[in-house]
Amino acid sequence: MNHSAVKTHPVTDGVRRALEISLRGVDELLPQEDWTQKLARSEATGVPLRIKLGLDPTAPDIHIGHTVVLNKMRQLQDLGHTVIFLIGDFTTLIGDPSGRNSTRPPLTAEQIKVNAETYREQAYKVLDPSKTELRYNSEWCDKLGARGMIELSAKYTVARMMERNDFHQRFNDGSSISLHEFLYPLLQGYDSVALQSDLELGGTDQKFNLLMGRHLQMEYGQEPQCVLTMPLLVGLDGVNKMSKSKNNYIGITEDANTMFAKVLSISDDLMWDWFTLLSFMSLPEIAALKLEIEGGRNPKDAKVLLAKEITARFHSAAAAEAAEQDFINRSKGGIPDDIPEVQLSGAPVGIGALLKQANLAPSSSEANRLIEGGGVRIDGTVISDKGLKIEAGTFVLQVGKRKFARVTLSA
Repeated sequence: MNHSAVKTHPVTDGVRRALEISLRGVDELLPQEDWTQKLARSEATGVPLRIKLGLDPTAPDIHIGHTVVLNKMRQLQDLGHTVIFLIGDFTTLIGDPSGRNSTRPPLTAEQIKVNAETYREQAYKVLDPSKTELRYNSEWCDKLGARGMIELSAKYTVARMMERNDFHQRFNDGSSISLHEFLYPLLQGYDSVALQSDLELGGTDQKFNLLMGRHLQMEYGQEPQCVLTMPLLVGLDGVNKMSKSKNNYIGITEDANTMFAKVLSISDDLMWDWFTLLSFMSLPEIAALKLEIEGGRNPKDAKVLLAKEITARFHSAAAAEAAEQDFINRSKGGIPDDIPEVQLSGAPVGIGALLKQANLAPSSSEANRLIEGGGVRIDGTVISDKGLKIEAGTFVLQVGKRKFARVTLSA
C-alpha cells in the first residue's frame, strides 16, 4: 500500500497560498509533496487537517524563542485546521534525550503538573484557546501497559535507534545510555498514532523524533504525518540562539516596558528574521516594509512596529502603546511616571549599599561596577564616586536606561 496521500486532488490557488504560509520561516517540511496533497484534499473535502505540537513540561521557563513553533501553529490554525497542543506529561517521566550527553533527571508528578499548567497558560497567549485541542499523552501511554510497550518496542530496531546523533555520540564516547531513553522517541512517535496527526511540528533538534511518528503510523496502517521543523531563534546578542543561560532572551512574562525596549535593542539585520518567525504580518506586508526601509525610511520605525506587536501579544495593545511612550520618555532622559517607591532608613548610606537596598543591583560589588561604567544617576546626574555617602531626602535613583526607583531615605 502507498501510505502517501493516496488520492490526488487539484492544487488550487488556495492550496498554493496555504503552502506558502506553511513554508514561512521553516527549516524543513518533509515530504513537501505529501503536505501539498493533504492541503488539497482538505480544501476539496472540507475536512480540516490535524496538526500536532508536543511539549514536555520540564520547566516553567518560556521565552519568545519557544513561541516560534507556536506561531506556526497559529498560522495553520487561522487557515482552519485543527491544532492539537499536546502536553507530554507521560513522556516527561522519561525525559527527552535529544541533544543531550547524559540521562535527563526525572521530575516528580507534582512538578510536571505545575509546569503543565504554566505551559497551557503561556501557549494560549499565542494559540486561539477556542480552536485548540488540548491533550495529555498519559491518556494513551498509561493504557499501553507492559504488553503494549513490548509490542511498540518491536516496531523499531536498535540499529536504527543508534543512528540518532546523540545516542551515536554518547555510545562512541563511552557515556551511559539507559534503556528507558530508547522508549522516548517511540512514545513520542506513538502520540502521532494515537492522535492520527497529519503534521507534526518541532524544533530542528526534534527531527528524529518527528520522523519516528511517521514510521510508526505506517507500522499501524495509518497515512503518515508530514514533519515541519522550525529554526531556533537568534537572541538579542545577534549571535547565539535565544536562551536564559546566555542572557539574550525576552521572557514572555516580562513587563511590557522591558519587553518593548528589548525588541528595540536588536540589530537591523536580525529584525527581519524576527519579523518572519515572530510577526503575524503577511510576507507581502513584510516585503513592502523592507522596501520602504531600503528606500530610506528609518529602520527604527519597523522595529517599533515589531516591538508593539510582540508586546501587545503578551500584554495588550494599550500596554504596548504605553511602553512606546515610556521608551520615548526615557530616550529623552525623562523619568517614567510609574516607578517603584522605596522607603529606606539609616542615612547617610553608601551609594553601593543604597543601590542594593533599593533592588537596583544584586550586590554592592555589582553596584560598584555599575558606577565605574557610568550607569548610575541620582536625579539625572551621573555618579562616579563609589565612596559617595547619600544624606536623608527623596530622590530618583537610576541604573542604566530602564531601572528606576524613587527613594525616600531617612536617618
